[in-house]
Amino acid sequence: MIVIVIIGAFLTIKSEYFLTPSNLINIADSCGYRLIMAVGMTFIMASGVMDLSAGSTVSLAGVIIAWMLHAGAGIPLSVVAGLLTGVTAGALNGLLIHYTKISFFIITLAMSGMLRGISLIITGGRPITRFGAAFMTIGTGRLAGIQISVWIAVILTLAAAVILNCTKWGSYIKTLGSNPEALRKCGIGTAGYRISVQAVMGLAAAITAVIITARLNSAEPNAGMDMELDAITAVAMGGTPITGGKACISGTMLAVIILGIIRNGLTLMSISSDYQQWITGFLLLISVLVSGIRIKNTRQNTQEKENE
Repeated sequence: MIVIVIIGAFLTIKSEYFLTPSNLINIADSCGYRLIMAVGMTFIMASGVMDLSAGSTVSLAGVIIAWMLHAGAGIPLSVVAGLLTGVTAGALNGLLIHYTKISFFIITLAMSGMLRGISLIITGGRPITRFGAAFMTIGTGRLAGIQISVWIAVILTLAAAVILNCTKWGSYIKTLGSNPEALRKCGIGTAGYRISVQAVMGLAAAITAVIITARLNSAEPNAGMDMELDAITAVAMGGTPITGGKACISGTMLAVIILGIIRNGLTLMSISSDYQQWITGFLLLISVLVSGIRIKNTRQNTQEKENE
């Protein structure tokens, strides 16, 4: 919170428009779908892996929704098809990671190319547009002045905090990241937990796709580009270690807000979006370094206590 206050005070000095109600609402609107992605990434980083295909899942889910809508399937069925696309992509990642024992980095990177390739094949590289006002309400409709997507993000974030901290499944997911051998010794199969947690990430990406497609009234094969980088950055900044074993949903939420404020501030100061990409990468690097130092210090302290 202190960081948010400091950044907010700086931007207030730099731009008279920063603290206006309309601009604060814009920041909240921009954070909604990003928070959903980051919450999904928190789950799988807690389990000890990352998903580099999340952005491509957003692309494919959005294209499937658009294709279904144009085929006359109706909004409910089209949205369900998009959500199932995301869950299937995530579950497939989990299956491959668990049973092939190949690094999650290689698996999800390969899946990223495959999923986006399918999007390009379906669309021919061109966006699918015009879905009607009813569908657009999902992305642009407001409740109490705030976009519906933001309320969806808040509800999902609260649910994620309860699931990760108050359920057996959440506990096992964190153990999967810190000590999977302990689960095996207790006779608990890890396959189901690995597949299910990856499916959760796929579902988060698909929900994000629904919101983005509805907001833009368009599904583009290049949608979701680099969104996984933003999500990983937010999760790492929020205090979830890159090696897994712990999860900090509240930290993820604050990090998403900080990144949203930074992007908004750079825009108000007419700074090129290219710098936003650089800053995101820089913050990820710093977060990983800090996380690595914390892990190293924790291990050293543990060894010292054991030696005593």
